[in-house]
Amino acid sequence: MSFRRTALALSLAAAFSTGAQAAPNDELSTLKAELAKLLARVEQLEARNTQLEQAQAETAAALDEPTISAVEPPVASRLKAVESQANSQKKASKLAESLEGIEVGAGLTLVAQDASGIASNPDNPSGDDGAFNYRADLDVTVPLDSLGNASESKLYGQFRIGQGRGIEELGNGFASPNATTFQRPGSEDSDSTVLLAQAWYQVDLPLPLGGNPDLSREHLEFTVGKMDPFAFFDGNAIADDETSRFMNQAFVHNPLLDVGGDIGVDEFGFTPGLRLAYVSETRKPETYGISLGVFGSGEGASYKDSLQSPLVLVQAETTQFLFDGLRGNYRLYAWQNGRGEEFVTGPDTLVSLPDGSELVLAEGEPLQKTHRGLGLSVDQQLHDYTTVFARYGKQLDGKSRFDQALTLGAEFGGSYWNRGADALGLALGWLQVSDEFQDASRADESGELAHGYEASGSEQIGELYYRYFVNGNLALSPNFQYIRRPGGDADADDVRAVGLRAQLDY
Repeated sequence: MSFRRTALALSLAAAFSTGAQAAPNDELSTLKAELAKLLARVEQLEARNTQLEQAQAETAAALDEPTISAVEPPVASRLKAVESQANSQKKASKLAESLEGIEVGAGLTLVAQDASGIASNPDNPSGDDGAFNYRADLDVTVPLDSLGNASESKLYGQFRIGQGRGIEELGNGFASPNATTFQRPGSEDSDSTVLLAQAWYQVDLPLPLGGNPDLSREHLEFTVGKMDPFAFFDGNAIADDETSRFMNQAFVHNPLLDVGGDIGVDEFGFTPGLRLAYVSETRKPETYGISLGVFGSGEGASYKDSLQSPLVLVQAETTQFLFDGLRGNYRLYAWQNGRGEEFVTGPDTLVSLPDGSELVLAEGEPLQKTHRGLGLSVDQQLHDYTTVFARYGKQLDGKSRFDQALTLGAEFGGSYWNRGADALGLALGWLQVSDEFQDASRADESGELAHGYEASGSEQIGELYYRYFVNGNLALSPNFQYIRRPGGDADADDVRAVGLRAQLDY
């Protein structure tokens, strides 16, 4: 018997003994019965209390263990399950918080194209007149911590994979009818190419420095890393993306920089460099900006002497709202490429250098000189569903096969025919043969042609596409191109290229 039961019994016994003589026998018997019941109830409560204390001890011991066993109390199992679920939610919340602001995009481009008029060119007798190719891109933008004064910074990375050469060249032609191809030159056709295409860091600093950033209407942009210079220069709203709009290389960028090679990037189109830009929104929605870019050129694009004879680009741009408030972008830029490649005039060519010396070049060996040029890129809405574009480029210094380029065109939105997401695009281009190349391509006294043909006039290009919107991720684009006088060759067959492009975006 426990101490509490003993004390209770003694107290009751004393009370009964005090009044026992005065109480009748029947009442005493009743009290004794009640006392027996009370003692039995106390014993039950104490037994239950012992069980609860034991269960509490077992639960406490089970909770001290990190895992859930098969023999532990149900309460401990439930508490551990709830705790595990809470921890999982906390981890998910922390992960979501750490991923906040990260932007990821992916795209896959598939192209089938067939052309006529290529194989007839004697310089390209085995050229493919029909080919497939694909290209996939993965873009990741990660926001980074501020540098102070409400500045914004980010890290951008782009991975690219591709296979298939497609119809890259048209014999002597200047421009490629398929700018989506992506495969390492000299590699086997069965080999796919995987590349970290771009990796750059950018910081935006509100002006004035140290001022109230909420009131700022001006800012500086500083970008450094491996990049595509065309991502920042010579942009255009409807003529800058071969995966969804015009596919001929002459319509994607300024032909003098891209097709002509003055951009000086590596074999994949990328190069290390830096860019500094000033952007003003003091007259918002109109904007004004000026930017300077310095990039590796030639071998510098492959990280060899990248700081010597770089490509330098300077651009002034503005966004205006003309034609009853319709948006237009206007860009004027100049470039200097310290490693511009001159065309080779023939085997064992004798060339004069700026210092007065002479150099003999073996056949196919390029001569590098400083090239300079001017460019203009314009896109302007004329109607809610009509946008036009124009580009012009002029070579100022340096010998190249063509020294002037004009491209222009328009895109019409599908809302005109009740297909709002569709679009129809048309573009025309003229790539003017340079006087130097025209002279060099003429037959010599023996009748021999250094370049296989006499160049004159201009290469003329036309392209028509229709972008059919299948769903939010897939678009199909039939494409037709017509190239007249490829390379300025009046005797060359006209080229007709027909293709189908599928673009999947996420």
